[in-house]
This record gives sequence, structure tokens and C-alpha cells, in this order.
Amino acid sequence: METFNEYHIDPTKFTFLKTFADNWQGIRDEYIRFINNASNEELKITYDILGPKSQTIKTKGKSKYSAFGVLFQGMFIEKYIQAYQIQYPDYGSDEASKHALELREKYFPNLANVIKNVNLLDDDIIRNVYYGTFHPGLDIKLHVNYNPHMNRGYLGLIVPEGDVAMKICHDQLYWHEGKFLVLDHTYPHCPHNYTNYDRTVLVVDFFKPDKPRDETIRFEKEQVTQRMQDNPYSLGVFGKSDKAKEEDFIKYGLAHQLEWDKALI
Repeated sequence: METFNEYHIDPTKFTFLKTFADNWQGIRDEYIRFINNASNEELKITYDILGPKSQTIKTKGKSKYSAFGVLFQGMFIEKYIQAYQIQYPDYGSDEASKHALELREKYFPNLANVIKNVNLLDDDIIRNVYYGTFHPGLDIKLHVNYNPHMNRGYLGLIVPEGDVAMKICHDQLYWHEGKFLVLDHTYPHCPHNYTNYDRTVLVVDFFKPDKPRDETIRFEKEQVTQRMQDNPYSLGVFGKSDKAKEEDFIKYGLAHQLEWDKALI
């Protein structure tokens, strides 16, 4: 029987996640269709514009992680780009927003409808939704995601057999297709993929329901404003506070990771 604690949380506590889980195959099919059918230009635009990028989280070697999404801080990506007037090397904010809307509507209509339905019923509780892929050989340095107002759910979409796992504190946890793994990411953690295959999940960040909503909204606004000033391509997901303390590496037997300094994405 699965056991839970303060950082590994029972997903059945969050009934709104069931809507995502009930539609997991359709969500996975949209991802596979995109990967198999998108043009090279569409792929480039997607990873340039729709992918949150971290300057803080490090990995052992070359980048072996990719991500792109449709919702950030409760806004669909095209609206988020406009709200923060993000300027990209190859696109202005208006052009980037137009591309983002076209890609979202073309490839991810089912996922967008699931998000709309959940947020309509649960007062915009869903904040970030993006696909995250661990490529073979990924080994991410111990870190935290300082989001005390949120939990992070991972809905397994493509999970190979073998050693692909999340180490968090002293536990090692695993993803399963069609099921949620819910974590409090303020605790030190480091995932890896030691298989020969990609692992893809849908990342779903959501407000902690037990916290006063006005406080969480205020905290999110202040945090995202700072993160966007530091790195507009983070899309508010990553920030400078993502570093783990040196004593955490020693505490969890990961001192060898202290020398890892390659940027994740």
C-alpha cells in the first residue's frame, strides 16, 4: 500500500485532478500527434516560446530535458506572453502570442478544454500546465522549487520500465501512466532517467486548497513579477530561489552533485 507524507501527497485529496486523469489518454495522444506531425518550424517555435527555461537548476552533463506548455500562472500561453510583453530573439510579443495561440488550438484542444473546465469549477486553481520530458541519461542536480503556495502534480503519459525516478528527501518515487504523483516541491529533490527511453509527464501546478486564496494570489503575483524580471523566459515557473542548500546535498548523500554546473534548459 502506498504511503504518503508531508511532501508526497495523496492525489485523491484533490478531486479536480481526476478530470485530467480521466482524460490522460487523449492528453497523451495530443502530445504524440504533435511530436510526430509538427513541422521543424513548429517544433522550434514551440520550444522557443512555449517552454519554461531555468537559469538556476543544473544537470550533470548536456541538456537532456525538454518542456513546453499551454498554461502559465493561470493564463493560456498566448495571453501570458501579452501580459508580460515577452520579447524573443526571433519574435516580438505580438507575433509570439499569435504563434502560441495557433499551436495551442491546432495541437492541444482537448488539454485546453480540460483546463478550462477544471478552472471554471474550481476557481482558477490550476496555475501551470506543461509537458515535461526526461531524455535518456538525465540526471538533475538537487534543488528546490520555492513555491510554498502550490503543489505539483505529475500525470504519467509515457513512462518506460526501468530506473526513471524522483528522489525527494530520503524517498525515491516513481511515475505511472495514467496516474498522478503529487509533491510539495519546496522539499529538496532530484529526478533522473537512467533508461534508454524518453519519459513524458503532464506537469500540473495548482494552488494549495487549504491556503487562503487572496494570500496565494498575492504571493504568486509578487513571485512571478520578480522571476520575470530576472528571466522572462522562465514564464514564472523557475527562479533564483530554486537552489538547494549545501547542507542538503550532504544530508541526502548527494555531495558529488555539488560540482554539476550545466544549465538544465
